[in-house]
Amino acid sequence: MTLAKLFALIQYPLPHHLLSRLVGRLADCRVPWVKDLAIRAFIRQFKVDMGEAHESDPGAYPSFNAFFTRPLKDGARPIDEGLVSPADGTLSQFGAIGHGRLIQAKRHDFTAADLLGGDLEAAGRFHDGSFATVYLSPSDYHRVHMPLGGTLREMVYVPGRLFSVNAATTHHVPNLFARNERLVCHFDTAHGPMALVLVGAMIVAAIETVWAGQITPLPRGGVQRLRFDTPVRLEKGEEMGRFKLGSTVVMAFAEPVAFDPLEVEGKVRMGQRLGAFDEKRDATPRQEEVSSPS
Repeated sequence: MTLAKLFALIQYPLPHHLLSRLVGRLADCRVPWVKDLAIRAFIRQFKVDMGEAHESDPGAYPSFNAFFTRPLKDGARPIDEGLVSPADGTLSQFGAIGHGRLIQAKRHDFTAADLLGGDLEAAGRFHDGSFATVYLSPSDYHRVHMPLGGTLREMVYVPGRLFSVNAATTHHVPNLFARNERLVCHFDTAHGPMALVLVGAMIVAAIETVWAGQITPLPRGGVQRLRFDTPVRLEKGEEMGRFKLGSTVVMAFAEPVAFDPLEVEGKVRMGQRLGAFDEKRDATPRQEEVSSPS
């Protein structure tokens, strides 16, 4: 048995939510010597480039969470043309959604319906579209931005486990992204529906959005849906959310994407071009795609 498989297997019996909430409480600690020790140790361990941060002094952050979700300097991530990466991280997988299925890793795939919380109608919009998955490691910038402009239609919280989402786990835990707690954000765009799925993970203390603040953790329960009377419009490159400790973003697009020559497991940066939609298509949003959420 490989170490990677062993690491995945030992996660099954762990109290995922309890461990994550305890780490979240520690990460919010504002005792100066405690948070400073944690921040400086993290910077050393993961070789964090504080020269990119809007605030480069580690001691200026009121908590570890504030440091972890730090903003970057203006202009640190130029926004390319076409479809762009929503975050810094590793491009775990990308390509076509074949008959409603997305690739997780070699020999593992999962359905769009499962990813979207069992919503068959929503999954049907992406049946023959495209997807891309970006894994955010501890050393990465942890704010998530829009890969293209869109208007928020609906936000869906899907409860679940909190397995790690690193490479070892994605290769050995089936349906990982459809098992974990996640926040599904449905947008209308000039290229049809888009879903941005922010996937929770082990010791990810919370997921936030710019329009609703902190969303997870929520009390145990079923799928929860929230629509908006006032449309939330976000342009390409604008921040849409953030992770308090690292995780994964899965993007699903209704239209096929012509991806650039990219490497699976290659590093990407927020704003970096991933590919483009059919340039012959009229870029004006379809009327049904921009109707105000109700």
